[in-house]
Amino acid sequence: MSTYTLFEDDLDHVLAQTHKLWDELRGGRIFITGGTGFFGVWFLETFLRANEEFALKAEAVVLTRNPEAFARRLPNLADDAAIQLHAGDVRDFTFPAGPFTHVIHAATDASARLNEQSPLVMFDTIVRGTDRALEFASVCGCQKFLLTSSGAVYGTQPPHITNMPEDHWGGPDPQSPSSAYGEGKRVAEMLCGIYHRRRGLDTRIARSYALVGPYLPLDIHFAAGNFLRSAIDGNPIHIASDGRAVRSYIYAADSAIWLWNILFRGQTCRPYNVGSDQAVSIRELADAVAELTEPRVQVNVAKAVDPSKPPHYYVPNVERARTELGLDLHFTLSEALRRTLHWYQQLASVSCN
Repeated sequence: MSTYTLFEDDLDHVLAQTHKLWDELRGGRIFITGGTGFFGVWFLETFLRANEEFALKAEAVVLTRNPEAFARRLPNLADDAAIQLHAGDVRDFTFPAGPFTHVIHAATDASARLNEQSPLVMFDTIVRGTDRALEFASVCGCQKFLLTSSGAVYGTQPPHITNMPEDHWGGPDPQSPSSAYGEGKRVAEMLCGIYHRRRGLDTRIARSYALVGPYLPLDIHFAAGNFLRSAIDGNPIHIASDGRAVRSYIYAADSAIWLWNILFRGQTCRPYNVGSDQAVSIRELADAVAELTEPRVQVNVAKAVDPSKPPHYYVPNVERARTELGLDLHFTLSEALRRTLHWYQQLASVSCN
């Protein structure tokens, strides 16, 4: 990824939908954790485009454990004069000097492997990292703090709920180590509430669902990424389940628009689901990716359907974001998949030349 950036029209699209927001950041400083992750890269790329387009004269300081690796992987970001890299671990980083107007806490990827193999590390990273970021925000003059939380805070979606609303009071199984990620995010949200009530910190919460778009990892547990990898390689798409699990996918450019809006315009301590409410089964997702290939790759389903088990849903209700913030989806799933595939194909072409 070191020789390529986002689509110009994706960046133009984000700015067209957010142009009224950016004056708040004029002359400001923003601190971002998780700047090397999927969310973080989109935050930084769109910030830099807005900074240049609107002459904001703003600055972003990015927390990273390895500045040299960041610079090698993303030189287009690291070399920009508006970005400074700050070395440290999210759990105990040294506070950078000077005042900051905004803090975005986007650290802690939804790593299924880490959650399974080292749940204590996962939980500790989320909780201690959020507490550290909030502590920093409370002493640096921060005006607004954004937590990128997750739909995992709701736990397993009940079969009778097709679209999960923000006021659902369920949660992950607290006795299961596999709940470390979801429970960690629940504690992170609670910490936001505590810092708001005890320190007066203006905290905003975005509960993100599944995404697709440039920079989506293709080699971990994300189904969309795995399927796109198979399509790029011309290999059959393999579904390890019966394919009936239901998900939804928001294109990363739309997600960036929603996240910036929540930071600048969301209500304090009021969580907003960030995602698509258009449900799609894993089999339908695989077929949609296969349709983009020529010749069309095969889709293999590993398990037979068990009629006694209802399909698992992970789909948000996004009416709160629509009605309160005027947000909507601008990309269909097929277009989002097509653009993501095209971006990776262009990236591969650039790398080969």
